[in-house]
Amino acid sequence: MINKNALATARSSYKPKLPGVLCGNSPIRTSSLKQDGDTEIRALFPMTYDMAPVTFEGDAQTPGTSSPLRIGVILSGGPAPGGHNVIAGLFDAIKQIHSGSTVFGFLNGPDGLLKNKGIELDATTIDRFRNTGGFDIIGSGRTKLESEEDFQKSLATASAQNLTGLVVIGGDDSNSNASKLAEYAKAQGASICIVGVPKTIDGDLKGGGIETSFGFDTACKVYSSLIGNIQRDAISARKYWHFIKLMGRSASHIALECALQTQPNITIISEEVSSRKLTLREIVDGIADTIAYRAANGEQFGSVLIPEGLIEFVPEMGNLISELNELLAAHGEAFNGLSSLPQKREFVSAKLSSPAAALYRNLPDDIANQLILDRDPHGNVQVARIDTQRLLIDLVEAQLKEMKAAGTFKGSFSPLPHYFGYEGRCAAPSNFDADYTYTLGFTAALLLRERLTGYIAAVGGLTRPASEWVAGGIPLARMMNLERRHGKMVPVIKKALVELDSPTFLEFANNRDTWAKSSCYIFAGPIQYFGPSEVCDQTAYTLQLEHAAQAAHSLT
Repeated sequence: MINKNALATARSSYKPKLPGVLCGNSPIRTSSLKQDGDTEIRALFPMTYDMAPVTFEGDAQTPGTSSPLRIGVILSGGPAPGGHNVIAGLFDAIKQIHSGSTVFGFLNGPDGLLKNKGIELDATTIDRFRNTGGFDIIGSGRTKLESEEDFQKSLATASAQNLTGLVVIGGDDSNSNASKLAEYAKAQGASICIVGVPKTIDGDLKGGGIETSFGFDTACKVYSSLIGNIQRDAISARKYWHFIKLMGRSASHIALECALQTQPNITIISEEVSSRKLTLREIVDGIADTIAYRAANGEQFGSVLIPEGLIEFVPEMGNLISELNELLAAHGEAFNGLSSLPQKREFVSAKLSSPAAALYRNLPDDIANQLILDRDPHGNVQVARIDTQRLLIDLVEAQLKEMKAAGTFKGSFSPLPHYFGYEGRCAAPSNFDADYTYTLGFTAALLLRERLTGYIAAVGGLTRPASEWVAGGIPLARMMNLERRHGKMVPVIKKALVELDSPTFLEFANNRDTWAKSSCYIFAGPIQYFGPSEVCDQTAYTLQLEHAAQAAHSLT
């Protein structure tokens, strides 16, 4: 039962804008294929690696096909705003293709596929969830499709449900698994076609034809609204420093986008920390110096944005985490057999290299415990659970005490920690994400209509009006690289990190000194769904800057 207030009721009637190329029969065009590539990945994906990218070209014909489609759909991983509209776009498209087509939703992510548990999604159900946040229409999950047994079960379910296609809506890991399943199915001669959809608020599933992942726009707008509220409070109370950790497991795209939207005093970009090989002490010194400067000018308040994955990018900490991941992968059974935390910490300390062991023993107890106890499904440290904002507050506070004793800091320091994560994952999608996700779902349906497998739905030209977007598919295998997991190399889609020569980072870098010294905050306000297009349909700064740079380059 979904209870709707006046806003939700009005929002449910929003009609997502669809690119003109998808409004007709949308014949397909195959792009030229570059014959170069990764020979190791090609060897792992011989059936799907050398497929060419495709795009759709609209015309005035009426869509239709001789037989109905039956498409399974999975929501995989953490929620992202717009997931329901992907399913709505998929549903509407296959009904246009053939009125007898159906969508079968697997419950609670890939686990529903493995256990053949799901529901048929009818028009009444779809209509209840249009333009809403969350993944609650069928639920999500983090079960991995990795082993041959998993693939066999998946194909058995697909056969039992008479599926002609399967859509996997997920991030880099989920789409990596979709690519592996598509390769396996094709090698086995199975008729089912598998298509992926790029989802993650982190913004790190992009490149190679994918301009952005869905949910990034909405999440950044939600966080920027909260940051703006906090910064308004900061210049009102004039006595608090706010340390705000932002979701983003590896890449700093969210922190960077929110910095451009709100102009905080300090924003740490993990990729820059790694590139410059900054130590924790150097990061702390930089924050403390800004606090001292502002205090000397009568402003004993400010804001600090911290990416969730920062700790892993500090070289000394990254080396420690890497060693811990390898160590616990190799000695997991012995480690798990120990009964107390002191025993476990001493166990890993004894097996770490001397520098890593020294650093580990000097960490605060809660951080040291988090590094060995909180592991993700791949066996790696869950950096999201490390209270980086509190760690930095403690270290900065200690540094400021030293500076006060030396006479170089004469102000006060009243810090407040915040973590913005789940607040942004299930928000009602912005107009951009509502349109983008609906288009992605529609595109996925057309890829399946064409019997294409091993592709990820791709929509481009995203800074132009939605009617001018282009749509098609990119071979998933072409996005793969080899990465170490559980102590061995496995093929996965490479995460797109912040590039320090990108127009987005350069725009930030050109302004951050001014933002540090002054209080020129921007108060983003809540997401606007109704009103002028320049207010309601604005895309993220990241997309605007990247497209502007590409346009400028094309003119040279």
